[in-house]
Amino acid sequence: MKTFSVLALILVLLCINASAEWPTHTVCKKDNLEIRYKSCDPQQDFAFSIDRCSDVATHTFNIRAAIILRHSTKELYVKMNLIINGKTVLSYSESLCEPDNPELILCGKKKGEHIYYEGPVTLGIKEIPQGDYTISAVLTNEDHLTVACADFTVKNYLD
Repeated sequence: MKTFSVLALILVLLCINASAEWPTHTVCKKDNLEIRYKSCDPQQDFAFSIDRCSDVATHTFNIRAAIILRHSTKELYVKMNLIINGKTVLSYSESLCEPDNPELILCGKKKGEHIYYEGPVTLGIKEIPQGDYTISAVLTNEDHLTVACADFTVKNYLD
């Protein structure tokens, strides 16, 4: 009986590891707004939530995000793409952490550290545009290794 239990456990673990994709997580779904995300890093998922979906339409809203770092982040870079109908219509990249200028809580963290952020985020836009689109975001470190990667799907429709 023990042999069967061990074989069943090994089979379950192999099936879990065989999956190359993480599930899609729903961040919020209220009225005409739906936001979902999926990690595009096959080796790591992360947690992300918004306090109130209705606040996203305002200028500033509160989020919670957590991740366990697979790579150190002495330097950190972000690259974001706005994708509509499968085509990239806008690209943005920026250095978030430099050796002498840490701006985020992710800056200067070591591999294996648990990062948790809870607080306000400002989008810098007055409203979320109407439509169905994807925002792809990739954080990389000084060695060009992926620290976090996600595709956010936003659906915002008028009645």
